[in-house]
Amino acid sequence: MTSFLPRTPPAAQRALQRGDQDAGRTMKPTLLPWALLLLATVPGPDLWPAAGAQLSCSQRCGDQSGPCSCHPTCFGLASCCVDIRDFCLEISPYSGSMMGGKDFVVRHLNWPNPADSVICSFKESIQTHGYVDASGRVHCVSPLLYESGRIPFTLSMNNGRSFPRSGTWLSVHPSKVSDSEKSQLVNETRWQYYGTPGTQGNLTLTWNTSALPSDTVTIELWGYEETGKPYSQQWAAAWSYLYSLATNIHNSGSFTFTPKPAPQNFQRWEVGSLRIVDSRHSAGKPDVQAIWSNEHALAWHLGEDFRMDPVAWARNQCLAWEELEDQLPTFLEELPDCPCTLAQARADSGRFHTDYGCDLEQGSVCTYHPGAVHCVRSVQASPRYYSGQQCCYTADGTQLLTADSTGGSTPDRGHDWGSPPYRVPPRVPGLSHWIYDVISFYHCCLWAPECFRYMNRRPSSDCRSYRPPRLASAFGDPHFVTFDGTNFTFNGRGEYVLLEAALTDLRVQARTQTRVTPEGSQDRGTGLTAVAVQEANSDVVEVRLGDGAGVLQVLLNQEVLSFAEQRWMDLKGMFLSVAAGNRVSVMLTSEAGLEISLQGPFLSVAVLLPEKFLTHTQGLLGTFNNDPADDFTLRSGEVLPPSASSRELFRFGADWAVQNASSLLTYDSKFLVENFKERPKHDPTFLPLFPEESSASPSQASAAADLCGDDSFCKFDVAATGSLSVGNASRVAHMQHRLRVQSLQPVVSCGWLAPPANGHKQGERYLVGSTVRFRCNNGYSLAGADASTCQADGTWSWPTPTCQPGRSYAVLLGIIFGGLGLVALVGLGYWLLRRRKSNTAVWGSQP
Repeated sequence: MTSFLPRTPPAAQRALQRGDQDAGRTMKPTLLPWALLLLATVPGPDLWPAAGAQLSCSQRCGDQSGPCSCHPTCFGLASCCVDIRDFCLEISPYSGSMMGGKDFVVRHLNWPNPADSVICSFKESIQTHGYVDASGRVHCVSPLLYESGRIPFTLSMNNGRSFPRSGTWLSVHPSKVSDSEKSQLVNETRWQYYGTPGTQGNLTLTWNTSALPSDTVTIELWGYEETGKPYSQQWAAAWSYLYSLATNIHNSGSFTFTPKPAPQNFQRWEVGSLRIVDSRHSAGKPDVQAIWSNEHALAWHLGEDFRMDPVAWARNQCLAWEELEDQLPTFLEELPDCPCTLAQARADSGRFHTDYGCDLEQGSVCTYHPGAVHCVRSVQASPRYYSGQQCCYTADGTQLLTADSTGGSTPDRGHDWGSPPYRVPPRVPGLSHWIYDVISFYHCCLWAPECFRYMNRRPSSDCRSYRPPRLASAFGDPHFVTFDGTNFTFNGRGEYVLLEAALTDLRVQARTQTRVTPEGSQDRGTGLTAVAVQEANSDVVEVRLGDGAGVLQVLLNQEVLSFAEQRWMDLKGMFLSVAAGNRVSVMLTSEAGLEISLQGPFLSVAVLLPEKFLTHTQGLLGTFNNDPADDFTLRSGEVLPPSASSRELFRFGADWAVQNASSLLTYDSKFLVENFKERPKHDPTFLPLFPEESSASPSQASAAADLCGDDSFCKFDVAATGSLSVGNASRVAHMQHRLRVQSLQPVVSCGWLAPPANGHKQGERYLVGSTVRFRCNNGYSLAGADASTCQADGTWSWPTPTCQPGRSYAVLLGIIFGGLGLVALVGLGYWLLRRRKSNTAVWGSQP
């Protein structure tokens, strides 16, 4: 089981000896006169040296210049300023819902005076009040935000006169927050259907009392709305305190009540959330420690008109939404087409990611998509209207369309995951989606039988214009498969360019090192130990081997990340996901994607590029242009032939060594500085084992043959390292590459085929070779072909037939066979009558 753990080398731990929390008292005795002079110029007890002195980390976090460093790499290099932990803050927990109200502790900072006023400033504009507890620990409370991602904050210990300390808070989409951090709507469906037929009585809310240390609590209702003209500067998002359900109740962890219709002035809010706070706070006080529920449809709070006739009320809302939709710009044309199959959808991880509401790996609980087993969403919002695509699939891998089923996938006017820079409609994570896509689904489909209206305006995308991405991989000792399918081995030692694409300024770099054997020696094989990526001015993400076996480290801008709380992060220019186990996925704004995983002793990397990168790449992963002949292109433009020897390919690999000025990789230890930063990026002294020169002992060759079969990469790694496990890791990685390539093969779709009016069809698969059959309702007869097959050119063999008024074949057959039966009965009667007359004549002649 792979873990993701930060590391602090012993040398760095010794270097970070703690001093007093007042920066003036953290200075050594020799600096005392300087500190005393500072007292005369700085107001209040929160003291720090002048930034120009560069002896402190006050207001210098991230700076590595000067006699001591405040950069994250200083821990491994033992070069940190002694007060770095006082000013460059580590917090616990480090993440929470963007709804706010999460109490977090500033680690390593003990404050002697609990009476000092603590202010936490997020994004330089949103301030919350913190406090110092009885143990001297400093606390902050996260604010209500309208965005997800890493939020910078600063800390003042002198009531806001200065903010010399800084850190980062991770704001998380509400649906990605652990249930233990939220209050629970017991039987949430009942809450959201309350007032509809058969749904009355009490509702219950529960919560974890330890998450809110208070004797009494108040339970409040907050409503969310987006106001102003859509797609204008006046379009705004707002949470509002509405009213309290209960005040000064015992913090028991449970509250049961009978809902009453809300006052008229609150009924315009149909989406909202419950907030539980300490009763000592005034009603609706913002940004205090709190526990929030999920956002949900507020059926239970709606007025008497809803309860008197929920269907009529919901129908009116659905019609109003339909009218609004018809006035808004259409967004469907700019959305990406869905992948044709479930296999494609799961393999195209640069552009699509699992929809948490319908996940095959979580048991396929697809509440809003009956008939589906798995759905994906487009990772990136559309460029103009910030909309999102959704694609759902059945158990046999067929795309499920709304034209065939209410369980089909529906595109979203507001992308569920939001769109950077967030904060304004329709970019607000989760909530814009609720306003424009979810609550309208309740109006039209769940509370009223008007679902056809919703589906007409949220039709599923078919896959006729879907183009799978192209895949390239590197793994093992190390072996490469380019975007155009060329296989080769380059086992140099150093740092190399895997991919450069000027189209989006995409850069992917890798570090290779020799393997240390269990006996402590180094063999002549190398492998990937770090991979870094950046696109334009995005963050830099690096994945590397950690210190222990089976340990991966993920670094963001050279700082080791923790995934103890969250496995998804919204970053600048990319999204980052860490799967349970040993796989890290990076999804870039350009829709390129990387997957980095641990295979044996080394890393394996897979890069996915959409079609727009055609003719725009260079590096070890080749020239993506559907021509394998020029994959070995050097920086100068010289092209080595496909038949080049391993030694010639070694020159090709060495030519793509990273240049110092453009390195994305991190050097945060003496070993990395001495062996990579301060030495040539390609080690000219290292002589690898070339494939044509490798040989194995007879016993080793026999074992390799049994293990590897016809996989030459596997056989080479066994020969180069003497390890069957290393060879097997390459075999598995190569097999995974080939399976993924197979999943990403283009599939021809003929598009959705309509059933005939006054008839129906059998078959909901529209890919090449699929056949759809047609039938007419009683009273209609079929005019045209009764079946149509999807052909290789993307067309149907026959158009949809028509069902014409008149007698159906069944009725006609009934008439025909009925008529024949009647004729037979008449004939039989006539024959019996003739026979009877004949018998009567015979009987009449007897005495």
